[in-house]
Amino acid sequence: GIDGFLTKPIFRNELIEKLSRALTRNRSDAETAEETQNNRVPAENFSGMRVLLAEDNELNREIVIELLNSCGIKLTCAQNGQQALDLVREQPANAFDLILMDIHMPEMNGYEATKAIRRLNDPTRAQVPILAMTADAFEEDRQKALRSGMNGHLTKPVEIDKLFKALDELLS
Repeated sequence: GIDGFLTKPIFRNELIEKLSRALTRNRSDAETAEETQNNRVPAENFSGMRVLLAEDNELNREIVIELLNSCGIKLTCAQNGQQALDLVREQPANAFDLILMDIHMPEMNGYEATKAIRRLNDPTRAQVPILAMTADAFEEDRQKALRSGMNGHLTKPVEIDKLFKALDELLS
């Protein structure tokens, strides 16, 4: 019942490759190729974009950093919602093109951080697009993210094509 394995020491690139394969293992090659082709947004579309990543889990953070840095996206990281809010307040008003916001974080969760960002007096800061990245995958979770002021919802583990598609929709 094992579909793959990692040998120690585990290298980041190998981990990302194995996770990507595991996410698509239940689909036929033709189905996966067709879906990828239909949903592919060129990575170069996002080169130079400035993203704030609010993620408390180190492994999740490293995976997203690797995926986005390889596309030329400039990342700033926060380990909880309070740090994300502080960075939005302290950086110049147009410092971030987008925020990728985990939901379950210590000190201040993603919903609370989003609500606080939306209440900021500066409209540029208050209106920065926020995309939930969470393991909470039900429709009610998506609705809760939207009600808190987020602009979209992605489930973890993050699939790069879905992330790029969401970025393209939010920033177009």
